[in-house]
Amino acid sequence: MIKIGEHPLSLADFYNILYNKQKIEIDPKALKKVKNNFDFLNNFSKNKVIYGINTGLGPMAQYRIDDKDCIQLQYNAIRSHSSGIGNPIPDIYVKSAMIARLNNFLNAYSGIHPEVMELLKDLINKDIFPVIPEHGGVGASGDLVQLAHLALVLIGEGEVSYQGKILPTKTVFAKNNLHPVKMHKREGLSLINGTSVMAGIGLINIISAKNLLNWTILASAMINEIAGSFDDHFSKELNNVKLHAGQKKVSEIIRIILKDSKSIRKREDHFFNNHINENVLKEKVQEYYSLRCIPQILGPIMDTIDNAEKILINEVNSVSDNPIIDSDNNNVFHGGNFHGDYVSLEMDKLKITITKLSMLCERQLNYLLNDKLNNKLPPFINLGKLGLNFGMQGIQFTATSTVAENQTLSFPMYIHSIPNNNDNQDIVSMGTNASLITKQIIENSYQVIAIELIAILQAIDYLGIESKLSAYSRTTFTDLRKIIPKFKEDFPLYNEIEKVKNYLIGYKLEF
Repeated sequence: MIKIGEHPLSLADFYNILYNKQKIEIDPKALKKVKNNFDFLNNFSKNKVIYGINTGLGPMAQYRIDDKDCIQLQYNAIRSHSSGIGNPIPDIYVKSAMIARLNNFLNAYSGIHPEVMELLKDLINKDIFPVIPEHGGVGASGDLVQLAHLALVLIGEGEVSYQGKILPTKTVFAKNNLHPVKMHKREGLSLINGTSVMAGIGLINIISAKNLLNWTILASAMINEIAGSFDDHFSKELNNVKLHAGQKKVSEIIRIILKDSKSIRKREDHFFNNHINENVLKEKVQEYYSLRCIPQILGPIMDTIDNAEKILINEVNSVSDNPIIDSDNNNVFHGGNFHGDYVSLEMDKLKITITKLSMLCERQLNYLLNDKLNNKLPPFINLGKLGLNFGMQGIQFTATSTVAENQTLSFPMYIHSIPNNNDNQDIVSMGTNASLITKQIIENSYQVIAIELIAILQAIDYLGIESKLSAYSRTTFTDLRKIIPKFKEDFPLYNEIEKVKNYLIGYKLEF
């Protein structure tokens, strides 16, 4: 069990709950604090005007709500904002958002009843996921629309994804002996306010991006083996005079991967210790940038992912709704902790860097397929009859077009604010959109690197260098060849691309 509310959650906690299927429990001390905070609000709110408790929402906050209607106000907030549209967000991303939402509430600054925490915990442990559409959030009062769809399920309405089917919430609750939460003074507003959806999606983006980066480093090392590159461009001496943590780490990983490779060469053996008489050198003195500048290209991407992790972990351990019910200081503070700019900016930076990663993979693929560049492989690594067979000619189009889509999707959402809500929300984060688009770019990039790795396998087989590969590269070659054997004759490759992509996503690569 992972105990929520006992300590700040880490990315490893999210990974274990989401991918290792660990169950969660709630820290009793945190639950007690939530109850005390709820009781404080009940007493403190008497004879006071507090936003969203006895006022309307947004620009309608100027309207007082009669005491007899305050509970109905909370239901209305949820139902009226359940207005999203588009494809449902996949279950695992919804689960991540639910964990983030539960963790937010257990900070005990929301003034809501503990039964909300209990139901959220049960839904997470039983893999019952609210159906949340992709479109609707502007990321300013947080994920208002998407969180409303989550809240709709908590009050026993809407639909859920359960055991691979979309079913009415009431049906699934009855089957699992679950009961909807009741509204009190503030549950409706608190449930729909906050950054939990954009942050939950963002954390999975970070998990996926870390793995994608590792695969890209490995693929880059393997392509250097195919090229017979010199080892000085990933040497410690060269990279440590550049004072960036990511560059140093990427070069270190490449050295770990290639430490026992028999394909990588020493520059001194070819250019320093031999007398060279040629005026025009036949042997290439330096590799192309897509092979030689791996630490300098992937280093900033590693640093961006690491920084995004810090920011988003801070976000999911924060209090992100409004107002803040501060029972420690006996007060209620109005403000904008729901604003998603921190998440939006990090997701925009992440999607730009992952797009650059996909561009690197595409250029490395082009190097392998273009015989005039590599001077050692047949055109399109065609292992069949040139002219009659086409090798990987068709598959390159897919990689190129997918990278082009990434480049278009990389337009930043952070600066794409559109005022709405009668200009009450006059500057917004678009954080939910930023997280969802980043998710798409990462998925696209897995497709691109899957294609590149298929090309790498074909190149290794053509050159007959499997025995000269490093242990890391040889293991990868063997494992991937079980998915897609060596091919000479043309056949539709779309299923193989999908299989390799799914393998890369599902295999947590670590060095």
